Amino acid sequence: MSEKRQILVTNALPYANAALHLGHILEYTQTDVWVRFQKMRGHECYYVSADDAHGTAIMLKADEKGITAEQHISEMRSLHEADFKDFLIGVDSYHTTHSEENRIFSELIYNRLKANGHIAQRSITQAFDPEKELFLADRYVKGTCPKCKAADQYGDNCEACGATYSPVDLINPVSVISGATPIEKESVHYFFKLPEFTDFLKEWVATDSVQKEVANKLGEWLDGGLQEWDISRDAPYFGFEIPDAPGKYFYVWLDAPIGYMASFKHLCDLKGIDFDHYWKKNSTTELYHFIGKDIVNFHALFWPAMLKSAEYRTPTKVCVHGFVTVNGKKMSKSRGTFINARCYLDHLNPEYLRYYYASKLSGSVEDIDLNLEDFIQKVNSDLVGKVINIASRCAKFVTNGNDGVLSENIENPALWNQVSGVSTTVAEHYENRDYGKAMREIMAQADAANEYIAAKEPWKLNKDPEQQQKVQDICSLGINLFRVILAMLKPVLPATAIAGEEFLNDTLAWNSIDKPLTNHRISIFTPLMKRIEKETVEAMVEASKEDLETITSNVATGPLADEPLADEISFDDFIKVDLRVAKIVEADHVKGADKLLRLTLDMGGEIRQVFSGIKSSYDPKSLEGRLTVLVANLAPRKMRFGMSEGMVLAAADDQGIYLLEPDSGAKPGQRVT
Repeated sequence: MSEKRQILVTNALPYANAALHLGHILEYTQTDVWVRFQKMRGHECYYVSADDAHGTAIMLKADEKGITAEQHISEMRSLHEADFKDFLIGVDSYHTTHSEENRIFSELIYNRLKANGHIAQRSITQAFDPEKELFLADRYVKGTCPKCKAADQYGDNCEACGATYSPVDLINPVSVISGATPIEKESVHYFFKLPEFTDFLKEWVATDSVQKEVANKLGEWLDGGLQEWDISRDAPYFGFEIPDAPGKYFYVWLDAPIGYMASFKHLCDLKGIDFDHYWKKNSTTELYHFIGKDIVNFHALFWPAMLKSAEYRTPTKVCVHGFVTVNGKKMSKSRGTFINARCYLDHLNPEYLRYYYASKLSGSVEDIDLNLEDFIQKVNSDLVGKVINIASRCAKFVTNGNDGVLSENIENPALWNQVSGVSTTVAEHYENRDYGKAMREIMAQADAANEYIAAKEPWKLNKDPEQQQKVQDICSLGINLFRVILAMLKPVLPATAIAGEEFLNDTLAWNSIDKPLTNHRISIFTPLMKRIEKETVEAMVEASKEDLETITSNVATGPLADEPLADEISFDDFIKVDLRVAKIVEADHVKGADKLLRLTLDMGGEIRQVFSGIKSSYDPKSLEGRLTVLVANLAPRKMRFGMSEGMVLAAADDQGIYLLEPDSGAKPGQRVT
């Protein structure tokens, strides 16, 4: 055993404005498995989290509900804590950023930044809602794009043409909150001088503090030049008021990471832990933040720089993971794949998902796909069919044949050494967050154990009175192999491990994995896990479905069972659509576009350019010479790549996109009726 480590671990704080979903659970599972592994290895490891409870969105949601912001965040905290508990997330302290500890640390760090000359202030002009008397963030302003004139665009960029701008540049801007026309208003804001930490951040990134791919991205930002960070917001705002600045509040992202310190301080006060030992400059303890790839800039640029200026320790590592997709696609409400944590828990065992996520996770930032068919198959095959099956096949022979006492003999020392010996490799995988590799290694040993039992056939030997000791030796080894495998799975399956410990009359500890149980009494075996039934998963999906208000796409996104019909139209409406046969004379990739192809279409003498989102399914050159169907009288749409003069028709499902094509003999320019 290596020297005992002292480790503090956090996950990104869930925002106190919505229920947790299965995307959140990926991160909390990844964090919890790592923490449980460290504790199982005998290290001093603390895991803290909290609700991120500040910001305009919190204030507005509370107003909408007719309650105070404090009441709203209290309700959400209760829901989040229940989800954490029921998903077996063993957090040591679940706090809130709206706490006295967080107020004290936020003011302390700000004052140190200010004393060190790292705070600037200057006036800026923002959109202001005159009815709500509220400065408006970009997402709270909509209007007509000043470049392409597309309507209903947000205040920072146009989804139609890709232009970026300020909310005050919109044509006919409207406050999303009140419907009022925003005015321009000047206000003094406070800024953290992040560019002054460029050299420090380059050194910090080079210390293996983030994964290589994250370091590369950070390198791009650092080389491109950092900007000063606006850390203030004007009243009304739900948060902490900035010292000596009446009516100015800390931006939510200023005090959110400080919430890690506050939550740990809350735990320290309860448990008598030395806070300064973990957070002082040059501390010998370890600090790990588990986060998603969308908030890297806050955790790997702003946060270390703030800690540096305030003379606190910086993170040992920021562990970044990807997003969750379901069945290969972004989570969708209409398909029932935007699944809330509580909906899942209402239908399925949390350890099913914990294991599935673990089997997919690596130390990289790749996205994780929750394929529901694969989910059912993997859990049933690996956990029930392999792991639990070992104990199920062997326990009854020991219970009935030797009063539940395991043999003194190790029937196959080579197999025992093989299975117990992989714990070193599995431990390395856990440490590096390569859980998928760990699960594959463990399941390979489960296969070996099952193959051994199948080859020995104790159920046949048991019929021969002279082979009773042999049966006991075989099945006792089987139970011991099960014990090793379950011990290695304990960080992932904590509840099953507890039930397994009751069956084994033993505590599953990492330092005793290679010590077999001999002449040891076990309890009567009861099933430790049930198979997943497909109908249960289908019921969960059905329960998760919510109607989409509007479906707008260049390509249909699913069959009728998945996508509801649009509003009914009249025949007169339909005949306004002019569908024409068009020949694809040229097809090319569009630089900077992930989904689009540029199609040059011949309509029988008239040439049109159309951008179509079919890149994922077609090689451009394979399309040239084909006929397709064009919506010819669709108003031209200016995009940042050029003008799109119509729309080609296609269908789509989970397997791909299918361009519609008229029968042979059709001619370019002919009307489709």
